[in-house]
Amino acid sequence: MFGLFFFILFTPGVSEFVCTSSDLEMSYTFCDSTAHAFMFNLTPCSTMNRSVWKAALTWIPRSDIHFLKIVFNVWYDGAKALFWKELLCSGADDEYSVCETLKGETLVSTFDIKGSRIKFPKGNYSVVVQGFTDDSEDNMLICLNFTMIVKQDAY
Repeated sequence: MFGLFFFILFTPGVSEFVCTSSDLEMSYTFCDSTAHAFMFNLTPCSTMNRSVWKAALTWIPRSDIHFLKIVFNVWYDGAKALFWKELLCSGADDEYSVCETLKGETLVSTFDIKGSRIKFPKGNYSVVVQGFTDDSEDNMLICLNFTMIVKQDAY
């Protein structure tokens, strides 16, 4: 079973459904009040017996991407569980396809999410993913608030 989003302008503040299975439910909202042209696909929709999730992203950014820092904040049952920053684009010798995407261009990218090798305990997770176009984290390009409900403990 897998989640699939259609490429449309999503209404701000409305939860967008990613997927549901016997062991996982996932959805997200945008943190800001602006509609986004965005598609996200994640397979499989499961936390059990998987070493990698496959993700596909289609997005039309609202500004040029020469610099991009991603910040992850993860909460598990209301307690902060992880804080992580990753510089994806610095403007020199960038290796990711998202780098150098111009405002209004359609970005299409596929990637692996290897964090799924972690055994997720049963519970509620909130994952806030922020993308910044500057190192000071003053200029936010995108912000997503994922809700992940793990329905059973990993074996």
